[in-house]
Amino acid sequence: MAKGKRLAFGGYSINFKGCNDTLTAVFGDKPIGPSEMTKKLWAYVKRKKLAGK
Repeated sequence: MAKGKRLAFGGYSINFKGCNDTLTAVFGDKPIGPSEMTKKLWAYVKRKKLAGK
């Protein structure tokens, strides 16, 4: 890997296979900004243990 090149998602692989939650269940029903969306997505991934190095 070249110096300074970063892997997507910090090198984590995320597998959503088998998840059947709706976007409303993950993000809520009110409009949110991109930064809040990212926070909620990572909270969901950690809660469901979907990430692996």
